[in-house]
Amino acid sequence: MFERSLWVFHLNSGSCNGCDIEILNIFAPKQDVERFGIKLVGSPRHADAIAFTGPVTRECLPKVIEAFKAVPEPKIVLAIGSCACGGGIWYDTYAVIGGVKELYKILKEEYGIEPPTTIYIPGCPPKPEAIIYAVAMARGLVKQKQKREIYIEELDEKTERDIVEILFGEAKETRHFVPNIAVKTDGGEMNEP
Repeated sequence: MFERSLWVFHLNSGSCNGCDIEILNIFAPKQDVERFGIKLVGSPRHADAIAFTGPVTRECLPKVIEAFKAVPEPKIVLAIGSCACGGGIWYDTYAVIGGVKELYKILKEEYGIEPPTTIYIPGCPPKPEAIIYAVAMARGLVKQKQKREIYIEELDEKTERDIVEILFGEAKETRHFVPNIAVKTDGGEMNEP
């Protein structure tokens, strides 16, 4: 999609700065991604791509939406780090909406903006090599090595109960176990594991 140089706008929406340090690391002399024609820009209006880090916090949401709307089409998003990919460990807290997928739902429902091409780079933080590989994939310099595969194992009710009992049994032996946890079953009964 982008045969010439790729200009990237770095957008932090509430990260711990671990991923941000790795992004700046790829522009340092050791990694030097500018040799591939990749340049960091200060304005989303000049960018072809967004290097998105951090979970989307409620506080940053209006500014993130403004930045997404300002990047001209066609654009790509590099979701860098586990927080950007899915919300990280804060995915279900009161101050966090989630990762880019949740942001895309808001953009589509409220603003009619279709989700752009997104490259997910998981890790906490991801290595600079992984970020460079993702950018090279976006530029078309390399082909994707791994395809998405999903394995779903169907369990019967007894096996599922056995797994829960094993997990609670292991948890009781640790010092972090909170006693007297009640589990609500499908029948509405409260059972203690």
